[in-house]
Amino acid sequence: MTAEIIAVGSELLTPQRVDTNSLFLTDQLNGLGVEVVTKSVIGDDLNRLADAVRRAVSRSEIVILCGGLGPTEDDLTRDAVAAALDRKLIYHPEITEVLEQRFAQLKRKMVEVNKRQAFLIEGAEMLPNERGTAPGQWIAESDAHVMLLPGPPHEMKAMFTRHCLPRLARIVPRQVIRTLVLRVAGMPESDLDQLIAPVYKKYDNPATTILAAAGDIQIHLRARCSTEGEAAALLVEVGWPIELLLGERIYSRNGQPLEEVVGEMLRERHSTLSVAESCTGGLLGERITSVAGSSAYFLGGFITYASRMKVEWLGVPEDIIARCGAVSKETAEAMAMGARRRTGSTYALAITGVAGPDAGGEKAPVGTVYVGLADATGCSVLHRQFIGDRTRIRQFATQMALDMLRRRIAL
Repeated sequence: MTAEIIAVGSELLTPQRVDTNSLFLTDQLNGLGVEVVTKSVIGDDLNRLADAVRRAVSRSEIVILCGGLGPTEDDLTRDAVAAALDRKLIYHPEITEVLEQRFAQLKRKMVEVNKRQAFLIEGAEMLPNERGTAPGQWIAESDAHVMLLPGPPHEMKAMFTRHCLPRLARIVPRQVIRTLVLRVAGMPESDLDQLIAPVYKKYDNPATTILAAAGDIQIHLRARCSTEGEAAALLVEVGWPIELLLGERIYSRNGQPLEEVVGEMLRERHSTLSVAESCTGGLLGERITSVAGSSAYFLGGFITYASRMKVEWLGVPEDIIARCGAVSKETAEAMAMGARRRTGSTYALAITGVAGPDAGGEKAPVGTVYVGLADATGCSVLHRQFIGDRTRIRQFATQMALDMLRRRIAL
């Protein structure tokens, strides 16, 4: 079975509000083996909302609407769904009585406008709202099941869990959806796809999705089967050849970000880490310390943005900066060795570069990044030329540094 989720409310079309309800609903539906095929956000417009409901009901077995069930004039979900299904809205005085009792418990008098919440769509079953005043509705329409749920997350989650999940469990055919997430660093998306496409294109199930970010690619394999065992076997059948092709470029097989993976490796080996940052301005340290328990292996770092600070704090020789430049292989090496020397850490990472958008030169154009890694064996430096805006270049740089450390630790 497939499902569509419609988030209702003009406020969700502004930069101040984010639809989080659909994430919860997707997780719950996937747990039942239901694939969410479409999500949409519709403002407070009766005709647009009714049109969205008509299209959703015509192509999916489960349609869930969140929001627009309040008492005010801009709460249009009941009216829109009634229009889409060509059904009447019927007033239920017993719902009004329940609402009045709820307001009385709060020592408030219910105003007349709240009676709008006592209208149910013809043939709908009321879903009680133990955490608010807006009742939900469950409607059977031909081969589809339509749910109207309140917008506030604490109300929506309670109503869906208590009143919708049990109903869905009775009508949804038994199916399991399981996902394998492989994360890859240090490889362009086009190169990766060219390498693994001959494997995954043979299969409609599992479905393959490739997501690319700055220096980080995620491969999602989603298997839909009738049992856990079948889903697991299918993921191995498709995932294993992909893993063989990608080899050590895979840093995670369970969706973990790179900073968590590196942290676990350091903790297992009782090793420590320090950092020295220039163009990333503390972003590398922030990623490392975003992991709970990172104090077990992360000693600290230096943000040496100015050349003078590189000299005074890290001991980078002045003649190296004068001769080679602050953005150079030699400076990155001296920064890493200086951070390790000052902190006594097992490993030290250093980043220097030009994040832009200005200040690049002939020797170090915008996007130039050097990463140094020092340990007991010495120091190595990698150089990359990244393309993108300031934020993207800085993200690439930290990903490059963490992956460099991961590969070194794994030796």
